[in-house]
Amino acid sequence: MGQILDKVRGDQWKQKQLRKITDRVFDHFKNETGCASLTFEELYIAVLLVYNDLNKYLPGPHFDPPSKEQVQAMVQKCDINLDGEIDREEFEGFIQQLTEDTLSLVSEGLIVTLAVAPTLAILTKRATEGVPGVGKVVQRLPNSVYASLVTLAVVLFQKSGQGIE
Repeated sequence: MGQILDKVRGDQWKQKQLRKITDRVFDHFKNETGCASLTFEELYIAVLLVYNDLNKYLPGPHFDPPSKEQVQAMVQKCDINLDGEIDREEFEGFIQQLTEDTLSLVSEGLIVTLAVAPTLAILTKRATEGVPGVGKVVQRLPNSVYASLVTLAVVLFQKSGQGIE
């Protein structure tokens, strides 16, 4: 049951995408500096780049990156070899911890959009059967078209609610 829930929530896909992002960002610094680890300043810039990619490529609300103080507090937990710098393995674990809540919110939004909205569409279509004028128009639309329209409306509603918080 847990594996099915993981697939629905997209945990494997999220981890794969996060790994691509972290590898690309880490390689950028490795190629630029020639070092196999990140100083604190490089780490903070890398965190900003990761959050930029998350906001660019993942659906859902915009996520603000953590402050330098939050990153500094987490560095002490993730610097396994205690050398004051973060290597690739530590960076991956660091970003996974940092984005755990962020990716959960993305999953919830995807579940609502992809599972709940089409179901809601079919239920509302059936509910409008008796409404004069509207019912006939709605009933003429194929289920797939109506479900797509309602899903699009849900996505737009989610996006409009982002600016309110």
